[in-house]
Amino acid sequence: MSSSDRSTILVTGGAGFVGSHFTRLARELGRSVVVLDDLSGGSRAAPSSASFVQGDIGDRALVRDLCRGHGVGAVAHFAGKIQVGESVSRPDIYFDANVVKTLALLEVIRDEGISSFLFSSSAAVYGIPATVPIPEAARREPINAYGSTKLAIELVLDAWARAYNLRWAALRYFNAAGAHADGTLRENHEPETHLIPLVVDAGLGRRSHVAIFGDDYDTPDGTCIRDFIHVQDLATAHIRALSMLEQGVTLGPLNLGTGSGYSVREVIDVAGRIIGKPVPHIVSSRREGDPPSLVADPSHAVSVLGWRPERSSLETIVEDTLRSRRQ
Repeated sequence: MSSSDRSTILVTGGAGFVGSHFTRLARELGRSVVVLDDLSGGSRAAPSSASFVQGDIGDRALVRDLCRGHGVGAVAHFAGKIQVGESVSRPDIYFDANVVKTLALLEVIRDEGISSFLFSSSAAVYGIPATVPIPEAARREPINAYGSTKLAIELVLDAWARAYNLRWAALRYFNAAGAHADGTLRENHEPETHLIPLVVDAGLGRRSHVAIFGDDYDTPDGTCIRDFIHVQDLATAHIRALSMLEQGVTLGPLNLGTGSGYSVREVIDVAGRIIGKPVPHIVSSRREGDPPSLVADPSHAVSVLGWRPERSSLETIVEDTLRSRRQ
């Protein structure tokens, strides 16, 4: 198959939260997309206009057939396990799902001559940062298995680029949040572990309370600080990065965040104001693997991609989350 016939994007994990938003935007822009997802993290959320296959990224024969049958020319890799706490207690399943199976995927696309690979990485590669906001050149010392698996794949991609001329980008996003503005795509993890949907559900009375995991961190109010980035802003950045890869540019690691952080208590307070009543919450013990503060320095991504977050104010993120969960 000639390179001109390879215009389809293979989106692994495209039924998940960020992957489904990327898939929808790619289809709206006229791109051909095939989604591969095992649905282990939730229900199918990919748009019906994209081809969908339920399966495992570690299934070499399946991935090979998809690449050949759909004319795949680029891969956007979102598939993987994402729960920090679980990764600490079960590192075996995290290294298998996130590293071993990604290696199988990379071997197939190498053999098929596919040279553009967009990787969904994470700020967890930094561990407890020495400076905040965090630049891409900061020390990478993950403190949980989830972050270690993301860093491992970044190292693999760098080696793949040197050996096999792979063009790659590792988009290290901080805390993906929000929902599609029309409310049709939202977080749907099983179980849900992300802060903002948990806070909104508690505010709506769908759960008794939300837990604050530790209020004795070295932060202004004692709770962890995170940089929340709207999922639609993430999708836009991924599209721009993929376009540059397809034009022959290797990007390497890029931070996707806003440069501003909010504490857990601030999130609860803002959600309470928007919902119109206080969000019930309790203080629990610290969760192993949680750094006190993770805030991006996104200046490199802003410069390289010509991208800037547009929907990532905390108020907009909470409002979009609330709309989607009411629907």
